[in-house]
Amino acid sequence: MVSGNLSAHPDGLDPATMDRPLYTAVIRPNQSLGRDGFRIVMILCCLVSLVTSIACWRAGFWPIAGFFGLDMLALYVALKVSFKRGRSFEEVAISPLEVSLARIDPRGGRREWRFNPLWTKLARLDDEEFGLRRLTLISRREHVVVARDADPVERERVAEGLASALARVKKGF
Repeated sequence: MVSGNLSAHPDGLDPATMDRPLYTAVIRPNQSLGRDGFRIVMILCCLVSLVTSIACWRAGFWPIAGFFGLDMLALYVALKVSFKRGRSFEEVAISPLEVSLARIDPRGGRREWRFNPLWTKLARLDDEEFGLRRLTLISRREHVVVARDADPVERERVAEGLASALARVKKGF
């Protein structure tokens, strides 16, 4: 017959909490223009384009009106593509058992990486002028860029959280 606390691990680790994440983050691309901003930009650009094309038409340069219409169409398509790309995101989680990174594209496609936290390190590429340029998870021979579409401030916060969680996991073993 065994006596004592059966739920306690000999190393002092609780088996029930081993798969709980120490750090989780959802990282979204930086978008400076919201839906209302999009409408305002499009309305202002269309008004400027309309006034300018009417002035050109009256001066006898009628083909220019069509080119202004093409410019507005190109601006609309570019902003819509940017909004669609903004629906992508990354999920990062660190637990004592694994580091997981999932990248979800705008169409819902998912790509995942899983690493052993004891073999995973964080590489940074800093720039004096622009801040943290690149953050990479490295495990064995695999290199995966994290927070690639985030702004430098957000990337710095993610780097601090990842480094802290990795240090806690490595300290526990």
